[in-house]
Amino acid sequence: MILPGSTIGVLGSGQLGRMLALAARPYSYNIHVFSPEANSPTGQVANQEFVAAYDDLDAVREFAQSVDVVTYEFENVPLATAEACAAIVPLRPGAQALRVAQNRLREKRFFADNGLPTAPFAAVHSLADLQAGLAEIGCPAVLKTAVSGYDGKGQVKLDHPDEAEAAWQAVGEVDCILEGWVEFEREVSMVAARDVYGRIAHYGLIENAHHNHILDVSLAPADVASQVVAQAETMMQTVLAALDVAGVLCVEFFLCSDCKLLLNEIAPRPHNSGHLTIEACVTSQFEQQLRTVCGLCVGDTTYLRPAAMANLLGDLWDFQNEDTKEQKTQRKKIERNLRQSAKSADNSPNWTAVLTDPRLKLHLYGKEIARPGRKMGHITALANSVVEAEKIVRGARRRLVIE
Repeated sequence: MILPGSTIGVLGSGQLGRMLALAARPYSYNIHVFSPEANSPTGQVANQEFVAAYDDLDAVREFAQSVDVVTYEFENVPLATAEACAAIVPLRPGAQALRVAQNRLREKRFFADNGLPTAPFAAVHSLADLQAGLAEIGCPAVLKTAVSGYDGKGQVKLDHPDEAEAAWQAVGEVDCILEGWVEFEREVSMVAARDVYGRIAHYGLIENAHHNHILDVSLAPADVASQVVAQAETMMQTVLAALDVAGVLCVEFFLCSDCKLLLNEIAPRPHNSGHLTIEACVTSQFEQQLRTVCGLCVGDTTYLRPAAMANLLGDLWDFQNEDTKEQKTQRKKIERNLRQSAKSADNSPNWTAVLTDPRLKLHLYGKEIARPGRKMGHITALANSVVEAEKIVRGARRRLVIE
């Protein structure tokens, strides 16, 4: 066990690292963070901030030598950076989970090798590969870059084979994966923790609604049949064991109309959909990350009450900055119904709409610049039912831009 008073190193410095650091405080753990950014969301609450490029391996080793264990808060940390840390102190989850999660094609092959169901897919390394994949899989289909894409970035939907060349150019003619289109009923996720002894605790299924490919609202527990939860649990156990995870991992699923689940992707870290566990559960996903990374046993994941979480994107700060056709249409609709005077002098949302409601919990991530689509914070509500909790958070978010 890595006991209280020890130091946890975090690769990456966004909001997930920030919430891990806050969960570590009651245990008196220290947090050191490594990223190219100073005064980052994690750095603001860490004991020490190492600011250097991820490929500066001398700086990485200096960072690793200052801590007792290392984890990561996003999966695009270069593999060489993680391995340099692992040569000095324990890295949890290990480099293999990172390697699989940061490449979509590698991830889908991992699922297939372990008998886990997914949408049909094909590797794409050229325009000819894409055309062959479309002939095999059919349309509609989605072309995704193999690396670096998130929140809808690096993705193009194809409705006809004739769109292949334009799609290939749109993604930058880089290695991709072509996936068959899934007619799903809902998107759900399961966040789970596995400790160094192999014990697993999960939060059941969480229902997720997206807007513009970005998570918008999460509800827990999801209103699904018990056999669907059992399916997800079995698949999660397979993933955790195959990757020998010690830490927190999320699996995102498509729930189809026949109650069958298809794996979409994994994230070997806490997940946006699990933020509601901070208030809703005996042990939050961030405390679970702390416990499992430090060799402690997994904590109790019992829900105290049904919960809903709504993301707060940079659009709420200044929707005049939105520039896509869809966003401009949305802005005009908003401006017809809302008064611009609702925003304070610094263009921040009207926080009193949340702070005066005792049912709501506000989390802000300390990011200095608000941009459309950027995750700036979230709000959570607990209630007697998921429906009531969702109504509370959606209504509160609307009030943020109403006088």
